[in-house]
Amino acid sequence: MVSDDVLVCQNAAFGYDGRIVISDISFTVRRGDYLYIVGENGTGKSTLVKGVLRLINPLQGSVCFSPHIKTKEIGYLSQTSAAKKDFPADVSEIVLSGLAGVMGLRPFYSRAEKATAEDNMKRLDIFNLKNRCFRELSGGQQRRVLIARALCASRKLLVLDEPTDSLDPLAAQELYNLLAKLNHEVGVTILIVTHDVQAAVKYASHILHIKYNQYFFGTVSEYRRSDFAFFTDEGVENV
Repeated sequence: MVSDDVLVCQNAAFGYDGRIVISDISFTVRRGDYLYIVGENGTGKSTLVKGVLRLINPLQGSVCFSPHIKTKEIGYLSQTSAAKKDFPADVSEIVLSGLAGVMGLRPFYSRAEKATAEDNMKRLDIFNLKNRCFRELSGGQQRRVLIARALCASRKLLVLDEPTDSLDPLAAQELYNLLAKLNHEVGVTILIVTHDVQAAVKYASHILHIKYNQYFFGTVSEYRRSDFAFFTDEGVENV
């Protein structure tokens, strides 16, 4: 692992109860990368993310993080958390909860922690919603709140599993633009799982495209030249 490496996955296989779901995966994420993990449903994308986050152990191979990043410091938005729409709390409370891991035994948030939450709400353009009840927000607004919470957990690495799922096209586009801004302007390293290949080609620095018995990993320009995608001037025509 070199100094700029955030994550190195080497010949890894993941699955459940000894049954392999995805195997022989190797890729490296470096500081500032924006990696899109794409593929059809059932190809093991979410299983891979759980393995990367060490929610499940690799059945083969290895996953290594930079010593500067602890697992608890990774900002993670899962499909499950994205689907919950009835949190009985206001926006500021939910965003602040992303800092719970650094509080230790303290019963209250510090002034600096509250300032961090406010900064992240401003970055996500939801500061004006800070006193609103979460469950009253639109789907797109709720995703912004959850991403702000994930940013509070860590600005080093964000992992987002299908963050645009169930959003309308406009809200999804706004969220993609926002994530790209976080990557380019704030420098957050991002891994995003999605089925949206067109978004990957437009925004990613690197693409990991998983098919059932093979995968591609490389830059977007390399992806365009690969056998995994066929392009027209309008974008991805067939995958």
